[in-house]
Amino acid sequence: MSQIKNIANPTDVVGDVNRAQIEHRATWMGLIYDEMKKAGIDAEPIIRRAIKRCGRIHGENIKGKCADPKDCSDFKDNFLSDLVIKTFDMRPIKTDKDNLNVDFHYCALVSAWQKLGFDEATCTLLCDMAMDGDRGIAEVMGLTLGLDETIAKGCPDCKLHFYK
Repeated sequence: MSQIKNIANPTDVVGDVNRAQIEHRATWMGLIYDEMKKAGIDAEPIIRRAIKRCGRIHGENIKGKCADPKDCSDFKDNFLSDLVIKTFDMRPIKTDKDNLNVDFHYCALVSAWQKLGFDEATCTLLCDMAMDGDRGIAEVMGLTLGLDETIAKGCPDCKLHFYK
């Protein structure tokens, strides 16, 4: 029996559409990983590089919008839109000049992988690979991303800590 608890709190039409788009992206990621694995290809390093590269692109865009890219409060304002906060049911969000802490109470990516029937170990691996995007964003911003608890690991939420 799965230990993963990933319950979506209601949002609104826009939030639900965004969740569906993220699920679709995660479905692609999961199926590409699965097909590469079935073909005998070591998919993990390839997928990690591609996702981190994508994260670095997003990080450059976020950094360009920040008045003070060295201030985590400014980073938060340009990284976490109201839609993103709603989509991942993020609360609480705590920030100061050197830290951004955010808890996700729902993950559309994990939802997609569960719907595909992936076991917990695969969901955990896919989650960690997906987080390479956020690690890439952090890297560009001159930050480190701490991620000890995740929904994919069976924790009640994902606890992200971006810090200097």
